[in-house]
Amino acid sequence: MFWYGHDVSGWGWFAMSASMILFWALIITVGVLLFRAVNRPHEHTHTPAAPQTPEQVLGDRFARGEIDEKEYRRRLNALHAGPLTKP
Repeated sequence: MFWYGHDVSGWGWFAMSASMILFWALIITVGVLLFRAVNRPHEHTHTPAAPQTPEQVLGDRFARGEIDEKEYRRRLNALHAGPLTKP
């Protein structure tokens, strides 16, 4: 068989078929990557986490074992007692 004046044998047909499959696989891959890049949520759209209250910070430290129960109770009472007044 002839292809633009050149004889194309069995291996030629195979090479053309494989190159056409690779070409379309490349086009589809680029399209999918572009679609995913455009539809990706932006970094700045995340809402910042609400700040923790002092009681929550104290509870987290107690849960991690950084302070014992006695220290936890003492600090919790100090938080609930309010600010110290100076004489």
